[in-house]
Amino acid sequence: MNEGDGGARAGEVGAEPGVEAGREVGDGPGVQPGVESGAAAGVGDSPRRLTAEVWIVLGLSLGQSGVYALVRIIDRLTRETALGDQATGLNPSLSPRPWLDVTFQLLGIGFGLVPVVLVLYLLSARGRSAVRRIGFDARQPGRDILAGFALAAVIGLPGLAFYALGRAIGITVQIQAATLDPYWWAIPILLLAAVKNAVLEEVIAVGYLMERLRDLRWRVPAMIVASALLRGSYHLYQGIGPFIGNAVMGVVFAWYYHRTRRVMPLVIAHFVIDLVAFVGYLLIPPEWRVALGIN
Repeated sequence: MNEGDGGARAGEVGAEPGVEAGREVGDGPGVQPGVESGAAAGVGDSPRRLTAEVWIVLGLSLGQSGVYALVRIIDRLTRETALGDQATGLNPSLSPRPWLDVTFQLLGIGFGLVPVVLVLYLLSARGRSAVRRIGFDARQPGRDILAGFALAAVIGLPGLAFYALGRAIGITVQIQAATLDPYWWAIPILLLAAVKNAVLEEVIAVGYLMERLRDLRWRVPAMIVASALLRGSYHLYQGIGPFIGNAVMGVVFAWYYHRTRRVMPLVIAHFVIDLVAFVGYLLIPPEWRVALGIN
């Protein structure tokens, strides 16, 4: 699960990744034949400036969460309690007073999407449409929805099995997908959280990052690995298993984006996965969760 709550940082009982750490991977950028440089492509910035831009964006968004998640997993691995016996909560209540809780939840969702606005602005240099450039639009609704649900099935079902395996061998912490108090607004907030996570992660970790690495003339395999490792990094706080599982998901999503240049199906797939995880968890009776080993 991408878990993602996509908040400001990965916490012990807090937000799911929403902002986590990027880093250069592999052998670094390579020349990709047939791909224009940033300047030639109309970006108008030098490679050094584009590289700085990428690091700034990641430092304000998913890269930050990756750093926190790395520190968190070091903390977890150095405790006396085994990793498999630890737990983390996503989407927690933020105040014992309901009106403050929902206010904080809405503020977190709203401000969590600001980095998305930033990258769309940066990608729209010289008047180009950023949403059309990365396929974050509604030009192909039917095709995008079908592809999104197919990707959700391809990733989600094996993901559940991999989570169970990780729990069994002790490399994944117990994940409580929704720890909100059962107010009337809990499910709407979880729906909005799923939207935020999907948009934040797919637009930045795939659409923006892949486009900027293409401008920097990285080879396709290096771009895919960079995107996948970024995605895995901000799930490290959940254990080694979620890092591996989300990195694999990142490879599939980045490859799909490379083939189609459309991020919307990825947003839909991510939303469906988080929706099932968040709302499904909240609706399952506690005794069932205990029987299934997910409480």
